[in-house]
This record gives sequence, C-alpha cells and structure tokens, in this order.
Amino acid sequence: MTTSTTPESSAAAPLLDLQALVVAVRRRRRLWCSTALLGLLLGAAMAILMPPPPTAVAKVLVAHQEDQPNDPGTLIRTDVGLLQTTRIAAAALQSVKSPEKPEDFMKDYSAVGLTNNLMQITVTGDSDAEAVARAKALADAFVADHVRRIQGAANAEAKALLDQRDRLQGELAQVNKAIGDGSGGSGPKASADLESLFARRAELTSRISDFGQRAAEARIGTPQLVAGTQVVDAPRALRHSLPRTAATNSAIGLVLGLVLGLAVAAVGTVVADRPVLRREIAANLGASVIAELPRRSGRLWRRRRIRTARERLTTSLARTVRGCADPVSLLELGCARSTSALALDVARALAADGPVAVIDGLPGPQLARRRPKPGDPTVVSGEHAASVPHQERRLGVGSVAPGTAWTDLQYLGTQTVLVVRAGHGSAAWLHTVARQLADQCIPVIGVVLIDPDPRDRSDGTLWDGLHTALRGQSERLARQSGSGRRRRERLPMWADRVPDSDQEAR
Repeated sequence: MTTSTTPESSAAAPLLDLQALVVAVRRRRRLWCSTALLGLLLGAAMAILMPPPPTAVAKVLVAHQEDQPNDPGTLIRTDVGLLQTTRIAAAALQSVKSPEKPEDFMKDYSAVGLTNNLMQITVTGDSDAEAVARAKALADAFVADHVRRIQGAANAEAKALLDQRDRLQGELAQVNKAIGDGSGGSGPKASADLESLFARRAELTSRISDFGQRAAEARIGTPQLVAGTQVVDAPRALRHSLPRTAATNSAIGLVLGLVLGLAVAAVGTVVADRPVLRREIAANLGASVIAELPRRSGRLWRRRRIRTARERLTTSLARTVRGCADPVSLLELGCARSTSALALDVARALAADGPVAVIDGLPGPQLARRRPKPGDPTVVSGEHAASVPHQERRLGVGSVAPGTAWTDLQYLGTQTVLVVRAGHGSAAWLHTVARQLADQCIPVIGVVLIDPDPRDRSDGTLWDGLHTALRGQSERLARQSGSGRRRRERLPMWADRVPDSDQEAR
C-alpha cells in the first residue's frame, strides 16, 4: 500500500493548546477544589488557634517647620523611621518602668503615616491595658523627642544669630570709638574719614537690628510647632471580632488555595501532556473515536443517561463484532473495570447468535475473580485460549498499559477496539500504543472514550484515515482482494517520524 503524508499532518502542533489546557484543568477540579477547601479551613483554624494579640492604636499630629503643600510624605516617613529607634523605645520603656530591652520592644510596635502630618502608632502587649499603656508612653516619648529636637534647632539658630549680632556690636563699638577720636580733626581728609565711619556705623546698626529681629522670630516660631505636635487620638484598645477575623482569614485562604490549586493543575497538565480532547486522542492513536461512555455518577438522572449510553454502546460494539470475520479484542488503557464490564455486556449480546468465549488477558482480577451470573459467557484465561473451539466466537480483553506483553495481543484478536480513559495516558504513550499495534499488524477499528469531557466539542474523527475507520472496512477488503482502487491515506501522528523507506516497506 502506498502511503504519503499531507501538509496538514506534518504541520507543527501549537506550543500550548489553550482549549486542551482549560479542559484538563477543569477535569482536575478535585485538586483545586481540595486546595481551596484546605486553604479555607486553614484560614479559619488560624483565626481560632492563633488569635491576634491585644493591640492599641494612637494617632499623633506632627508639625514640621519645613511643611509644604506639595510634600510627597518625606517628612512623615522620617518621623516613622525616628519612631523605630532605640532612643524612643528606651524612653517609652523607662516611662512604663519595664525591664524589656528596647530592641525587643521595637518588634512589638509599628507606625504608618496617614497624611503628611498625621501618624498612627500600633502597639501590641500581653493585655489590653498593657498595650494602651505602651502606646501612650510611646506617643508621649515621640512627642517629647520631637519637641526637644524643634527647640534644639530653634535655640541653635537663635544662638547663631545672636552671636553674629554680638560680633557686629563689637565692631560697632570700635567704629563709635574711632568717630569719637577723630571728631577734633580738620581738613578734607579728616572729613572724608569721618563720613565713612558714620556710614559704616549706620550699616552696622541696621544689620544688628536685623539679626536681633531674626533671632526673636526664630524663638517666636518654636511655640507654634511645639503646640502643633500632640496626641490627637488617645490610645485605645482594638476590639477583635472572632467571626469577622475567621471570615476574613477563610476568604484569604480560599483564594490562595484556589490560585495555588489552579497553578498546580495547569503546570501538571502541561508537564504530563495527557491528551483529553477527542481530536488529540484520535490524532495520537491514529484511530477515530467511535463511541463515548460517561463515568459513573451518584445522581439518579445521570445514572439513567449513563445506562442508556452503555446499552447503545454495547449494541454498537456487538454489531461491529458480528460484522468482522476475524476475532476482535477490547484493549483498555486506564479503565480495566469498565472494559471488563463492557466486554461481558457485548458477549451477552453476542450469545444470542451462538456460544461466545471471553479471553481474559487483563493483568488484574477484574474478570478472573468475578462471580459468574446465570447466562454469563465463558471466561477463559489467556493461557487456555487455544482450548476454545474454532466454531465458538472469541472476544478478547486485554490491556495496553505500561508493561504490556505486546506479542501476546495478537492471540486476543487480530482486530481491536481501544477503550481509553480520557486524560490517563500521555501523548508519548499513545504514540507507543499505536506503533506497537501497527508492528503487530493489529488494525484499530476505533476508540471508545471513557469519561470524556462533557464540554468537549472537538471532532475525534480522522476523515482521511480510512485505513482504520469502520467506514473503510469494505474499501480495505476490496483493496486486499485487488478489486478496489488504491487511496492515498494519511498515517497516524507517530508515523510522520518513520522514514519514507520504512513506510514503503510497510
């Protein structure tokens, strides 16, 4: 058979399929719902088991000499930084007569600038009374330190101005002495010198008056700043509501847990690369999805729908097995229990046409340890498959999970229907299954998808893959007998990597 690949089959797949990612993350809702619930419970537990310590707050109005309307908050941030110093902490501890170290006390309080001139102080303690006392002592210590710094700066400025004034007064005394000594002289030169001395005396007098006035203004401005710096909101204990705290912590834990769960689910989906959509599973296996079967549900209305879907699937598979001259097998991947139950249903449906034997090739005890019911078909283990009479119809049941003995699959059936649970096998393993079945010359009639995504609207049919589709059986048989026309078909996804010489050999 001559085969070739089309440009569509060799086109590079997208790096990240958002639709497949969303579907895979939604299918893992148990994970992120569990993490969200765990976060909610942890948040509530923290609120109950780790209640906040007694806390007191106070607000201090801070006046600055350099206040400007367009100040970006630099001055109040400086005050917050000064509050976090051992000097103020030590003064507050000394006020409440506490032997605690200032370094340790600094860990129990914090401050934040509400506006350019308003600062809020938050202090914790062993009790509400202690927290309030510490907040009051800390606010008073800061106000006293701020006033001390204002007064120190004002006194330093006034002292500098007065020192300059005293220096000028000394120079003025020398000028006055020179004027008194030269008042008896005569002549043009003496008159010019005397006039210069009078001008110098007037200048010194003016500057001395100016320095005195500036020193007085500096001292006058200090009381305004001192009066403007005060505790405007007396320290008070904060009342903590346990229900409100628990609700807040629970909401935060719920959001964080949900985000963490979604992130883990998304990363796990990308790393695992487990196809979920019909089109991905069909492309990776090189066979069309011919039927679906939802997973079991505890809801009554869904049970009836699932039962109807299962009966319809059993009828379809029984019709397919009847139309095949060669033995057919059901090979599972991630759904051994569903496959064994489906095989028994198909065998019961085929029992009306004659005796049926189910060849058990499953590695688990799904069929070997079952309790037979009246009317059930005969179940034969794979070791005794040769003992089944040739006139009896065979239906093999096996597995293509990791560890499968590939060479034994042909004894279960020369044709197969893959029963695959969505999102169970990785893309690489689906490629392996398709390649191994092709090496064993076992054509895949189709894929039965177990637990599909109910919102999946992708197409799981390989429209140009008639070499495996049910609708291509008649054409394939005609080609084998030489009466049909050859068709150039598309190979499965894994076959794109096979060299052309190997494809021709096939």
